[in-house]
Amino acid sequence: MEVNGYTIVASADLTDADLSFADLEGANLTGANLQSANLTGVTLSRANLTGANLTDANLTDANFTDANLTNANLTGTTMPDGTINE
Repeated sequence: MEVNGYTIVASADLTDADLSFADLEGANLTGANLQSANLTGVTLSRANLTGANLTDANLTDANFTDANLTNANLTGTTMPDGTINE
């Protein structure tokens, strides 16, 4: 899958990627590096983010319904409700 010029696959390096408002429903992002990515309004329902690095990512208004976030690093992320995860 390709979105905004970024290849969306397991273990992808998506550091600083702008994926805002993308439809990534069901995407396999296992072990992906999404550090400082802009994921504002993104749909990640049923996506697999096991072990993904979401450090400092912006998740404002993102949809994670039924997504797998097992062992994902959410340090410093802006959560869907706008709060900062410390």
